[in-house]
Amino acid sequence: MMNRPELKRLQNSTRTVFFLTGAIFALWSCLVPVVKHHAGLNDGSLGLLLLCLGCGSVLGMPLAGLWVGRWGCRPVALGGLGLAGAVLLPLSWLSFLPGLALGIFLLGVGLGAVETAINIQAVEVEQRSDTPLLSGFHAWFSIGGAAGAAASPVLTLTGMPLWSIILSGQILVFVLALRVWPGLLHQPEPGGGEGFALPRGLVWVLGLLTGIAFLAEGAVLDWGAVFLQGRSSFGIQPGWGYAVFAAAMTLGRLSGDRVIALCGRPLIMGLGGLCAGSGFALVVMAPNAPLALAGFFLIGLGCANIVPVLYNCAGRQRVMKASTAVAAITTLGYAGILAGPALVGAVAHATSLSSAFLMLAALMIVVAGFCRLARQS
Repeated sequence: MMNRPELKRLQNSTRTVFFLTGAIFALWSCLVPVVKHHAGLNDGSLGLLLLCLGCGSVLGMPLAGLWVGRWGCRPVALGGLGLAGAVLLPLSWLSFLPGLALGIFLLGVGLGAVETAINIQAVEVEQRSDTPLLSGFHAWFSIGGAAGAAASPVLTLTGMPLWSIILSGQILVFVLALRVWPGLLHQPEPGGGEGFALPRGLVWVLGLLTGIAFLAEGAVLDWGAVFLQGRSSFGIQPGWGYAVFAAAMTLGRLSGDRVIALCGRPLIMGLGGLCAGSGFALVVMAPNAPLALAGFFLIGLGCANIVPVLYNCAGRQRVMKASTAVAAITTLGYAGILAGPALVGAVAHATSLSSAFLMLAALMIVVAGFCRLARQS
């Protein structure tokens, strides 16, 4: 049994790595227009180039599960942070297309590795602490993303060149990574890594549900503004939809651990799916801006704690090793983010964007229907 100071150190290190991962994602999002300008790309070419990020992540995630099983979370999480942080600065000035593709691919590998490793650590730390913690851990990813997204434009207003902003971010990542080193788990799983393995049984179901949850989040990110833009009578900036969604998700995750402790994971997963599904339906049927924004708020609030609950299930199931299972559902979840925009776009093209959002409402209700898995795993 670990003593309280040791548990606190593990918890704080986990929060810090989630924060840093969110900040790196935000810094990269600020670099995308710069990459497009330096390389002289059109929208279609940029889209193809950005696939390198997804390809790198999908490769890094299952490999990270294998490596964590063999060497523990510490080297994989810190290695992923180091790789992702290191390639940001070259990406701010490169214009050579093969170099950009390689840099973005390596960024994806690093982010995929650190996301998988820190989620495996988060599941283990929650189990050792014997109290719900995963929602709060995931909230720190959102906080890091908000901090990174806000820092870049604010520092730009002070006259700092972009390269110095990125360099400052890199230094912060490396300093904090060294600081959290002692609080990252370094023990391998008994028997070492399982090697690359396809999800089996319950893990398949958990992975598909995670993919649906991430698909819904990605749809709001990529299509929420487009939907509001098509409702010109609402008279609001299209970006408000995602802003309200993100705020609701952060609030939901910050309070999620306490709510899960009171109500239990099955109820939170069931109500979360119903809440998100109702939110998508409300967005489609809303006659005015306040109701549409209320719909986006419900989507964010509903989605907030579904993924943390699913990660907890992956850590407790006995079909596969925890590290392999968490890596598997992370990979399938990321596949939902990658495929989501295309799927929503295809449905919207064949019918309408409203129909695509109603499809997402139905999928979230399906997620709610599997809430008993949170008790059985």
